[in-house]
Amino acid sequence: MRGSGLAEEVPGSDNAIWDDGEWVSWSSINSHLERLELQTRYPDADVELIPVFEDLLSVAQQYHLLTGKHLQVYGDIGELYGAIAYGIELHRNYAKGSDGRLGNDFVEIKTITPFKKKDSVTVKLDRHFSKLLVVKIDADFEVSALLVDRNSLPKASGSVINIDWDTLSQLGSPHNRA
Repeated sequence: MRGSGLAEEVPGSDNAIWDDGEWVSWSSINSHLERLELQTRYPDADVELIPVFEDLLSVAQQYHLLTGKHLQVYGDIGELYGAIAYGIELHRNYAKGSDGRLGNDFVEIKTITPFKKKDSVTVKLDRHFSKLLVVKIDADFEVSALLVDRNSLPKASGSVINIDWDTLSQLGSPHNRA
């Protein structure tokens, strides 16, 4: 059987502590503490998704820094953020009506991208949702979000509403990436 090429660290007195009859490595302890910290910061999250979110955001930022262009991943980043920060259970890709569920509420998720000139979103009102989550990724790739009840949105005369971040911030509950 071939190895990975990486030497596996054997726990001992130089890199571990003795606990209850066995050596426990510092890397194992640190990994456990990091997981507990993430569970505290994001109590409703599937902590396995957090590194995926962070990696995807980092790749988008690195690509932009290298090329001056943007990857088409910001909608996915916004949905992952909703799952992590709010505990939204996402629907399968391309599901009609809404992007996920939060308890008994259907949630529509919109993302403001770092290259957008105006901090606003367009929402189709003919979709089936009772909450709107707007995730904002700014030019420095910092992420924040606002969760708004649909019935608190301004009245619209048509089937679409264009609403800006400042208006939403007066209506919703904010969440910033810590």
